[in-house]
This record gives sequence, structure tokens and C-alpha cells, in this order.
Amino acid sequence: MSESSAEALADVVTSAAVASAAGATAGSWRRATGIAGAAIGVLAAGAAAGVAIERMTVGRGMRRKARLALDSAGPYGTLRGTPGKAYADDGTELYYEVDETEPDPGPTPSPRRRRLFGRKAPAPVTVVFCHGYCLSQDSWHFQRAALRGVVRTVHWDQRSHGRSGRGAAQTREGVPVTIDQLGRDLKAVLDAAVPDGPVVLVGHSMGGMTVMALAAQFPELIRDRVVATALVGTSSGRLGEVNFGLPLAGVNAVRRILPGVLKALGQQAELVEKGRRATADLFAGIIKRYSFAGRDVDPAVERFAERMIESTPIDVVAEFYPAFNDHDKTEALACFRSMPVLVLAGVQDLVTPSEHSEAIADLLPDAELVLVPDAGHLVMLEHPEVVIDRLADLLARAGAVPLPATVSGCDSASS
Repeated sequence: MSESSAEALADVVTSAAVASAAGATAGSWRRATGIAGAAIGVLAAGAAAGVAIERMTVGRGMRRKARLALDSAGPYGTLRGTPGKAYADDGTELYYEVDETEPDPGPTPSPRRRRLFGRKAPAPVTVVFCHGYCLSQDSWHFQRAALRGVVRTVHWDQRSHGRSGRGAAQTREGVPVTIDQLGRDLKAVLDAAVPDGPVVLVGHSMGGMTVMALAAQFPELIRDRVVATALVGTSSGRLGEVNFGLPLAGVNAVRRILPGVLKALGQQAELVEKGRRATADLFAGIIKRYSFAGRDVDPAVERFAERMIESTPIDVVAEFYPAFNDHDKTEALACFRSMPVLVLAGVQDLVTPSEHSEAIADLLPDAELVLVPDAGHLVMLEHPEVVIDRLADLLARAGAVPLPATVSGCDSASS
């Protein structure tokens, strides 16, 4: 991508914000939000905004038909558990699901249980999965399928995401979202779904930041109950320095106008949503660029990621984004030094670059650092078998599993 193309797209987005501020007509605003909505799709993938996109090699009509087919046939995201509700300190309803362990199989455990735990029963531990920005609990589909029935797991939706309610403090009082608030939300989920017993925390991207925020505010909980932690494609701070694969001029241009664009789009959510639907092909390309690195990703998995991101309202996208620039939980990492920790990232992650994971590992010298080649931001969907294997090994190091585990056959996990 050239600097001129990055600046050109930034100028387009700037024009949309200016049109809003100047009180443009409904027609011109629809045109502006259609274009700006496409640009803001980068945000929906977790990036800052403004990126040129390669030409789609499939015609729009064919792609629409393929999208419908994948929506109707794709099994991803269909796993469900026992539902529950927790309530945040501001009253926000937080939705979670629990997958309980299956009864002791006796002398002939299932092949999946045997792959994970050998012939011995796992120790009583609950693995709590925290998803990332503009995603939902379903983003852990493969890992959930692999552990289903053999380890107790909790999957929850962050406020304003998935099946959870809109942030009460945000809608009622206009209070900005903070990563600290997400940490308190996680505490509420733990109190409701895992009131006692050992816990393993797993967080991807914003979910990893949520885990760090929990540690910063409730270090005694981490000390007394958390026996292992996995931080996947995340960062402890300095996200304002990420360039999202853009040249310097493009990054500076986008950052210069981003606050005004976010404010304008958030105030015209209904129109922008229409613009997003009208530019679905553009969104698909942007989402793919910022989610995956390899060229041979299953199209059904790509569409699964699109569905999750598309379901996040544009005003939620705008609402959450400023929190990342303020995020700094480097000091909180000290809470994890006395336990097994997995730090895992895709080498080609443009959203939270692998250098951020390396920085975390530098502060946790006993942590296992895994950098996955040919992997982007959604590494748990792009290379699920690697993430599952490393999580199984983490459980072994935490004492929840009697033997080191290896998981294979991830394709079958979608059923």
C-alpha cells in the first residue's frame, strides 16, 4: 500500500466527518457514511482505520451466494452450554455459558478425553475464556470443542458484545468504556459462574487485556485461585504505537482525524450500518486482511469471523476504541509470575503485533512464548490445533492434567 493511497483514504474519511459536523443533507450524509462505514470496517477487525484493499477476485453476486450458503451451512459458533447471567457493578447484564465435565467414563475414556488427559481424570479446574474486540465467545469455537466435556469451561460475552447487554453506564450516563471496567466485568462473571475452586484464565486480544485488568484490581484473587493463564494475541500497553501495516504518513493521517470520525459515525449508527451492508465485499476483504495471514484459510472460517464482526454495532466499535490507547497494565503482569503462563501470538498479526507478546514474555521469564508463523490476529481460528495443543500443555503444567497432552484432528471439532 502506498503512502498516497493511505492519505487519500484518510481524506475521504475526513470528508465524511466534516460533512456531519457541517450538517450535511440526508443524501450526502448517506453517501459519506457509506464510504466512512467502509473505512471504519478496519476498526471492526481491531485496527485503527483507513486501509486500501486489494481487488476482490470473486464477483459480488457470486460472493453473496457463497455468503448465504456459508451462513446456512457453517457449523462454526453453534456450540452452546448451560446459560447464565452475571451483573456488572453498573448493572450491565453479562451473558455466559458453562460446559460441565462429563461423568467419569470408567476404564474406557473417549478418544478425545484420552488425547487430552490420558486415562486419568483431570483435576477439578475451570477454564474461563475471554474474547476480543468485536468478537464473541464463539471465537473460541475450536478450543471449546476440544475441551468440551473433559474440563469445565466458562465462555462469556463482553459487555455490548454477543448476547450480553449494552453497557449500562455507557447508554445511561455516557461513561466511556475502560479496560478496568472490563476487568471488573470478568470479576462479576467469576463470582457467578466460578465462585470457588481453581481457575485457568484464557484471554485473546481485548480479552487478554481484561485478564490483566482483573489482576491489577484483584491481585488477591489471582494469587489465591488462578493456577495458570494464557495470553493470546494481546498487549500490556503502548497500543498507540501500532501502525496496523500502514506507512507512517497513512497512520498519522488516520490518527489525526479518527476521533472526529468515530464521534460522527457513533451518532449516525443506523445510517452507517446501512453503509456497511452496502459495502459488504469491502468489509470482507478488510476483515480477512486484519484477521488472517495465510491464503488457505477455510472460507467457512473466514465467513464465521465476518459474521461475528459484522454483528458488532458501529456505535459499539466506536465506543470501545478509545479505551485501547489508555490501556497500560504492564505492572499487573507481576501477578502472573508465580504460575504457568502461555504467551502466544501470530507472527503476522497487524492488530496486536507479536512484539507485544514478546514484551510480555520478557517480563514473565518463566512463561512459554509461542510465535506462530503464517498466522494473523485470529490465530485461534487460523491455527486452532496449535492453540489447543499449547492450552493442553498449559493445563498439564498447572497440574490440571496428569500428562502432557497433544490434540489432533481439529477439523472434526466443528461438529
